[in-house]
Amino acid sequence: MAASENEMQTARPRLFGTNGVRGVYGQELTHDLVIDFCYAMATYFGRGPIVIGYDGRKSSPILSRLVGATLNSAGLDTANAGLVPTPCLQYAAKRLGYSGGIMITASHNPPQYNGIKPTAPDGVEISREDELKVEDVYYSKKFAKIGGTGRDSVDDSIVNRYIGAVLSLVDSDRIRKRKFTVAMDTGNGVQAVAAPLIAKNLGCKVVVINGNMDGEFPARGSEPTPDNLGVLAETVRSAKADFGVAYDGDGDRSIFCDDTGAIYMGDKTGALFVRYLLADRHKGSEVVCPVNTSLVLAKVAEQAGSRVVYTRVGSVEVSREMVGRKCPLGLEENGGFMYGALNEVRDGVMATALALDMLAASGTSFSQHIAQLPKTFQHKSKFACPSREVVDKVVQACKDHGSPKKIETLDGAKIWIDEETWLMVRPSGTEPLIRMYAESTDKSLLDSKVDEYRRLVQSKM
Repeated sequence: MAASENEMQTARPRLFGTNGVRGVYGQELTHDLVIDFCYAMATYFGRGPIVIGYDGRKSSPILSRLVGATLNSAGLDTANAGLVPTPCLQYAAKRLGYSGGIMITASHNPPQYNGIKPTAPDGVEISREDELKVEDVYYSKKFAKIGGTGRDSVDDSIVNRYIGAVLSLVDSDRIRKRKFTVAMDTGNGVQAVAAPLIAKNLGCKVVVINGNMDGEFPARGSEPTPDNLGVLAETVRSAKADFGVAYDGDGDRSIFCDDTGAIYMGDKTGALFVRYLLADRHKGSEVVCPVNTSLVLAKVAEQAGSRVVYTRVGSVEVSREMVGRKCPLGLEENGGFMYGALNEVRDGVMATALALDMLAASGTSFSQHIAQLPKTFQHKSKFACPSREVVDKVVQACKDHGSPKKIETLDGAKIWIDEETWLMVRPSGTEPLIRMYAESTDKSLLDSKVDEYRRLVQSKM
């Protein structure tokens, strides 16, 4: 008896993770996989031109050439954008006459990883439904026959046009008058080609650390976290900077520290930008975010008379929900801020420009803005996990544990201890990990619950 389509989809491994297709280059992410995947993407796009960009990883240039050659052999024209941040590539796909885009990046993953992140013609990562369609083509090998051989070209105008678009969305003259000092940790990543230029264009004195692109990410790794940004914090203090900002490997996420050098998670600083934008430019707008987002955002939105729409974890879910609702504001706790006036995608440089715009409009320091937010305490950790079966066992054990107020299962398990204390466990979509998040207005309760559930998770591994 033939297997049903659903059974076949269940049996075969997913290509797409939380953000695109990723793997260790030469192991999971082989040239054969990339070629067939690009034929599947050519079938999905149907026509060119497709813009291709890449980050600073060692394997990115060769993968970019392979992706372009495969799309050309499938009959699609391509344009090579070269080294660009992911949001820059996505802007090009949306605004500069392309039929879609492909970014070669593994974002925050370790150096041995790389990946392919497809962008739809609307400038946003393709939807989860379209991911499944691409996978159907990939596994069936029913590639479209597109006539002729596509042409390859170079588009070296993209970074400058992107910078111009970002600048058009803030009050550049007002920012320039303030002569801000900004510390930037580009993390040996590709944001080195855009972020400092934006800030300098806005009249800022820019102090750059880790500004040389290096695919091994030797300084602090490719993912900015509160634990590895000590040098940025010290740079802010020594330079008397107005704030500091650090970017991940492909530049779509930004983690900020205030003028005192205190570092904050992305949903806390994102709440600042939301409060600023809801107060004037986008009154009454909804805000889209994943279910692991801080209570601070919900409180800020409520104070502004707006509401929060929650999604599963992952920028694709947030971005696609923003597109569907025509919502200009979205964010993630990992430092992904999305401003729909430019594009409904994470954008570290757009967030930086909005931070400058907010400070210039208020005359208030970054730390003073933070002090005005509702106060909560947050925790974030991760656990290496051998298999998906173990992940499922861990999540179920957490659901069965204790007597919580309620449990939400939109993504993993979000366990509410009381109205202002929650803990969440979920599988990572990009690495073999279980992620744990927690938050409370009571630090002792938070610490106690984190310790309790940490022991539970470790006992089931």
